[in-house]
Amino acid sequence: MTTDSARSPARPMRADARRNYERLLAVARTAFAEHGTDASLEDIARRAGVGIGTLYRHFPNRHALMSAIFEDAVSDLLARSRELLDAPQPCAALVAWLRDIITHASEYRGLSRALMSVSSMPVSSNESSALSRCSMPMREAGGALLARAQEAGSVRSDVTIGDLLQLTNAIALAAEETPSDPGLADRLLTLTLQGLAPRCE
Repeated sequence: MTTDSARSPARPMRADARRNYERLLAVARTAFAEHGTDASLEDIARRAGVGIGTLYRHFPNRHALMSAIFEDAVSDLLARSRELLDAPQPCAALVAWLRDIITHASEYRGLSRALMSVSSMPVSSNESSALSRCSMPMREAGGALLARAQEAGSVRSDVTIGDLLQLTNAIALAAEETPSDPGLADRLLTLTLQGLAPRCE
């Protein structure tokens, strides 16, 4: 899917439907930041001033709502990956992008777990998942950065972008569950890369 598909339905919305859609997104964004991605959808609908049926008409499941909310951050990560493709040190560029993903995942409690559940399954089994489809451009963007680092001889040739995304999400999850240690994510990423990319600078 493109990064606009979760935000823009196939058919134009009426003005009142568009207002409901935007209000639901704003409330859900706040609720997910405050309470994590398991926040009550019924409460989100209530706070947005609409019925739960209206929420489900716009977002048929929780993953669809999550996909729409994280779309802006995903767009930023994709733009960042394009910038890093021109960086002089391919492995350093890859590491910078992985750190950006960890920062993005830390904004909403539960996102790392959701991303891990999606990325651990075959793509073919997740085609109906909005969050899964949204992850495909991320895989392509990360794959391009990884390929540059491998061509430079900085990362082992048997490493895949799926490996890196799983490890990155696991690191973000570990950091989320240990808020008392703000440096944990960076230490874990460094340790991981020492095994995957021993010549990364």
